[in-house]
Amino acid sequence: MSAQLDLPGMPRRLFSATPSKLASFADCPRRYRFAYVDRPRPAKGLPWAHNSVGSAVHAALRSWWDLPVERRTPAAARQLLYSVWTPNGFRDSEQADRWRARAAGWITDYVEGLDPTDEPVGTERTVGATTGRLALSGRVDRIDQRGDELVIVDYKTGRSVSTDDEARGSPALAAYVLGVRRTLRRPCSRVELHHLPTGTVAAFEHTDRSLANHVRRAEDIAHDITVATEALASGEDKDTAFPAVPGRQCSWCDFRPSCPTGQAAAPSRETWSFLAEDDDTVG
Repeated sequence: MSAQLDLPGMPRRLFSATPSKLASFADCPRRYRFAYVDRPRPAKGLPWAHNSVGSAVHAALRSWWDLPVERRTPAAARQLLYSVWTPNGFRDSEQADRWRARAAGWITDYVEGLDPTDEPVGTERTVGATTGRLALSGRVDRIDQRGDELVIVDYKTGRSVSTDDEARGSPALAAYVLGVRRTLRRPCSRVELHHLPTGTVAAFEHTDRSLANHVRRAEDIAHDITVATEALASGEDKDTAFPAVPGRQCSWCDFRPSCPTGQAAAPSRETWSFLAEDDDTVG
């Protein structure tokens, strides 16, 4: 197949990817292999409490916008959060209940600042775009209409306050801009990180140059993935083709139970240790 693709005039096969797929390889090729290559996929570790918080908030906000306009109230947002809340990853029920109340406060305060009649262009909308090497796709939390342009809104619930530099450097947000432009055929440059715990917004206005830089990095990662995948298909040892990149991140890798290298690199963490009140030392 690769020989056929090299024939003059033949189109280049695009590498299908999401921002999380590319990030997985960039962080650790072995983690990428566990998630996207190995079948059956190795079992993951236990769920994390901070992910439970984020998932519940995202789901509640998506459902809030699905309500009829007259029902889009702060009280409704709180009830939606309660309906999707899960205690997975928390130390005990007391901690889970405390964080449910905290997250309910965040989402109540957040929707109080929204205009329920200002209908988003999309919520949890999947968009996609192609580059010279990639078929990129991703799901956007919210797409707003601001004047003649569309704006990417990404909800954040982690303990670290979002920054403009984070918005600028996010490969996912850049991919969403490209996807919105291609899928919706509308101008889009601004990306925003809405940090619910603090009620702050970090933003960046993408330019053609900044987007081109993100595309170049994404295509470089895709090339490295292709090289590793072809090496594996040619008989190279799987741990050589997709080497581990050990470090402190091994403490919270989902595939830690299947990776002796990661287990040796860093001690395991409690599944609730990324909650702000329980550990203020993690960046």
